[in-house]
Amino acid sequence: MIQNIVILGGGSAGLLAALTLKARLPRLGIRVVYSKEIGIIGVGEGSTGDLPNHLHGYLGIDPADFHQRARPTWKLGVHFEWGSRPSFDYTFTKTFIGTTPGLAQHLGFHAWENCDSLDANSALMHEKKAFLRLPNGAPLIRRNIAYHFENAHFVAALEHYATILGIRFTEGKVRHVERGPEGVSSLELDSGEKLTADLFIDSSGFRSELLGGALEEPFKSFDDSLFCDRAIAGGWERTGEPVLPYTIAETMKAGWAWQIEHEQHINRGYVFSSAFLSDTDAEAEFRNKNRKVKQTRIVNFRTGRYRRTWVKNVVALGNSAGFVEPLEATALFVICNSARALAIALADCECDPQPTLRDVYNCTVTKMWEEIRDFLAVHYRFNSRLDTPFWKFCREKTALHGAERIVNFYQENGPSTAFAGELLTPETSIFQLEGFYALLLGQRVPHKRVRASNDEESRILTALRSTNTNEAKRGFSVEESLVLVRGPHWKWNPDFYK
Repeated sequence: MIQNIVILGGGSAGLLAALTLKARLPRLGIRVVYSKEIGIIGVGEGSTGDLPNHLHGYLGIDPADFHQRARPTWKLGVHFEWGSRPSFDYTFTKTFIGTTPGLAQHLGFHAWENCDSLDANSALMHEKKAFLRLPNGAPLIRRNIAYHFENAHFVAALEHYATILGIRFTEGKVRHVERGPEGVSSLELDSGEKLTADLFIDSSGFRSELLGGALEEPFKSFDDSLFCDRAIAGGWERTGEPVLPYTIAETMKAGWAWQIEHEQHINRGYVFSSAFLSDTDAEAEFRNKNRKVKQTRIVNFRTGRYRRTWVKNVVALGNSAGFVEPLEATALFVICNSARALAIALADCECDPQPTLRDVYNCTVTKMWEEIRDFLAVHYRFNSRLDTPFWKFCREKTALHGAERIVNFYQENGPSTAFAGELLTPETSIFQLEGFYALLLGQRVPHKRVRASNDEESRILTALRSTNTNEAKRGFSVEESLVLVRGPHWKWNPDFYK
């Protein structure tokens, strides 16, 4: 019977795991072991739309208090400088499988020449606005948005909420892991203290001290689909630039650069492949495009997952379980969903998990990692923007794995939603067909159903884009929205995230 849990790691993964388990199983004793010396990665982070729903829905964290403590800004999607178009936007809404009166087919069939402003969020991104304006003058804040935040602020907020729930914290580094027949018997800290538990959660980051280290679980690489293994992280204090309501993903010579928007800071980074570019040359290319960047640092990583993430009495969450590069900001998605799956499993078995339950949990987590790998592979396989050695290699060698069926279907049938359940399981798919079609259409991957719109269709599309654009232009900027939601008169609907 699991009554006490020790979580190794005080970053976002460990704290989200602690909060999620405590929310579902408040009787559990939970202790988080963290090290000030090791610290956290600490770069600016983005999320998917799942994170606000997890924080404010599942965990019940008050949005008003969270906005004061974590100081997030909003993210409507990703602005891609990618493929043959000058740019395209991938939103968290159903843009390309959406419909509009007068058109017989989904909007995706009319997006070949122009994929901008086909819905409200797409138009908002195009106009650099965060929210539409309601008739009463208030911003229309929907649930299909995500967050940008500074990691240090986010972690501090999570620590606060964990303390309120009675989660205990112990500062120290692990100097020895004692193994036993059940997996891990105890953790010995540098202070000499020994910690025992019924279940250990490994959120130790890339070190994977318990799963990969002590239990020696094999690692499965994603290096046939994802070739980048380095990131240069930097940024600068904002000097009057508007706060953009999206993440930017910009094609570079041997990878891509992110831009994540914070209220006072702009976070930039370059994810690249060391097989095609040296650290020195990557730094030079990065700085040439970002003259305001001050200090930078390099983060080395490998993409892939451990074969299993729940082995005996150890569950890994976060980078200790696996890692894919931050192209779609999926790290927090996997953490939240893995933590929820663990909480549901423990609650269902009354904290007495059996091997078959662990097997099903591992299968669930594996599917998440592999769908993300497949989705990211589509980004690399079809990006025709540059003809550098790296991008030529990507177009020739990127393995699509599970995305192969979706791509083949799209190339023959266009962005059709017929038999969607046979291509993806709608209940469990992270990105849904909308996400795959957004990347395929955004990159102008050819399909056999491409045709020009007739006069009536063109009239309807022009009117739709015009309406969306005009509404977006009247909308609220990120800065205006932040002033309102932090002000004394703003009230969050208590049922908003239920």
